[in-house]
Amino acid sequence: MPVESVFPRLEALLPHVQKPIQYVGGELNSTVKDWDAAEVRWALMYPDAYEVGLPNQGVMILYEVLNERDGVLAERTYSVWPDLEALMREHGVPQFTVDGHRPVGAFDVLGVSFATELGYTNLLTALELSGVPLESRDRTEDHPLVIAGGHAAFNPEPVADFIDCAIVGDGEQAVLEVTEIIRAWKAEDRPGGRDELLLRLARTGMVYVPRFYDVEYLPDSRISRVVPNRSGVPWRVSKHTVMDLDEWPYPKQPLVPLAETVHERMSVEIFRGCTRGCRFCQAGMITRPVRERSITGIGDMVEKGLKSTGFEEVGLLSLSSADHSEIADVAKGLADRYEEDKIGLSLPSTRVDAFNIDLANELTRNGRRSGLTFAPEGGSERIRKVINKMVSEEDLIRTVATAYGNGWRQVKLYFMCGLPTETDEDVLQIADMATRVIAKGREVSRSNDIRCTVSIGGFVPKPHTPFQWAPQLSVEDTDARLGKLRDAIRGDKKYGRSIGFRYHDGKPGIVEGLLSRGDRRVGAVIREVYERGGRFDGWREYFSYDLWMESAAKALPPQGVDVDWYTTRERTYEEVLPWDHLDSGLDKDWLWEDWQDALEEVEVEDCRWTPCFDCGVCPQFDTWPQLSESGKKMLPLTVKKGS
Repeated sequence: MPVESVFPRLEALLPHVQKPIQYVGGELNSTVKDWDAAEVRWALMYPDAYEVGLPNQGVMILYEVLNERDGVLAERTYSVWPDLEALMREHGVPQFTVDGHRPVGAFDVLGVSFATELGYTNLLTALELSGVPLESRDRTEDHPLVIAGGHAAFNPEPVADFIDCAIVGDGEQAVLEVTEIIRAWKAEDRPGGRDELLLRLARTGMVYVPRFYDVEYLPDSRISRVVPNRSGVPWRVSKHTVMDLDEWPYPKQPLVPLAETVHERMSVEIFRGCTRGCRFCQAGMITRPVRERSITGIGDMVEKGLKSTGFEEVGLLSLSSADHSEIADVAKGLADRYEEDKIGLSLPSTRVDAFNIDLANELTRNGRRSGLTFAPEGGSERIRKVINKMVSEEDLIRTVATAYGNGWRQVKLYFMCGLPTETDEDVLQIADMATRVIAKGREVSRSNDIRCTVSIGGFVPKPHTPFQWAPQLSVEDTDARLGKLRDAIRGDKKYGRSIGFRYHDGKPGIVEGLLSRGDRRVGAVIREVYERGGRFDGWREYFSYDLWMESAAKALPPQGVDVDWYTTRERTYEEVLPWDHLDSGLDKDWLWEDWQDALEEVEVEDCRWTPCFDCGVCPQFDTWPQLSESGKKMLPLTVKKGS
């Protein structure tokens, strides 16, 4: 049966909302396929506003991967702002895709990519607007499967009641495997209904279906065990890992937004994974092993992407792009190739110890010299040993001196507050570092017209990291510590005016901590917040700490826990963690040993260049860090006259 577009009804509402262009669709390189010709239909959602969601590489990649397949259709949907939500409810317009403006409830799958946990209430908004029951147990085979992915899916327990499945790890191959299982089940006329489909997915060992696992608790409210309740369902679910990135050169035709977005550039992921071993970094831990895209693969993707988009900037993405084993040749090759076209190159963030002026000059050769961002993360040498961020203050001063001495005038330094074992003195040393940066910058540039911006984020312990056992700093202690740092910076009459200071208070971090290390009991809090109007919790103007705390005070005590139990409480080795049955490839004993090393301020080197430290990932995938080191050069497309 054809599914009609809701756009005629939606269009009448758009003059009454802000930024109506974000709901119109029709972007360059978007795809609308024949509904009736498709056997399996995916609605892919990034649970945030269009301006944040459209540039998301994960959704963009899966959108292309699925639409390239015969008989498969994929469209995109994003969270609607509260002004349109109210009108949609009033006029009976359902959650829609921006491609075909088809109702999300008509699709086979709603795939939701959670980059952070603060999008959970937005998922519930989309479900209710779609006419899909909020809880999976109330859905029938006529409702789409709700599948969670993204980094937050490595602990999906807080939303276990609201999703049908979770896929942990890389999505490219996973979505195709899931698609074929759904296609076969539909071709057989849906035997056994929704339950049978979920059972087929769960038995692969690569899709987590929460309803097939029971959680048992101890008298003190800790988890006793998580146990399968169906035969054939594995005790642990493994993550997906794409081993050869050159075989998956996506996106081939990146989407070009109609409305302003947070990133307006063409991006290429140059490698996945990181073995630097920063103990706070969930992304680095869960994406191991390192897999580099080849220099020629990068060049081909940039060439095709620029031709298909018209962008004037290329972002070279990864967790630490300057660590690519051929980054110098990549940067030079791209700068050579696009010098006449004035295509800018950017690295989102650069490690202090990976930065050099030759690389920086290649990235800015085509006339664009914006600020540089470095992330020392910890203010003192001691705390940087705790977090395994092996950067000395002398390294930082030497690096920024090189930058200021070569024409840069703006440097941004990113730190965290609330790290394990941190004291006031550790944080106050951030002010000392910033003043040294300004002093050195003035010296080498012979100018007072330079700036250093200090940006502070609250530390949140994350699953599958050595800090997953760590206590989180309370709101009161975080705010007090940041207040002392603010006063120290502003009180410096010689350098203070050259130092910008940006920080978040401790409140969003506590909510994120509740959601990131929570278990299924936290689902009641999420639903309570949603039903009381919580939306867009990642946006300062919508986030309400009081709403979250009031909802938690209502939902958690009957279950014998509270917010502090999930956030400021330290865990022990013996405790079963809510995500232990999801296998990220990391050995839990190795993570615990690294946590003990952190407490003893012991640093661990990058295993790409040293012997293996037995984290467990490489043996599980029968691999080793996949470095490019091809020895090839990225030759210009054409030989310029006179060259």
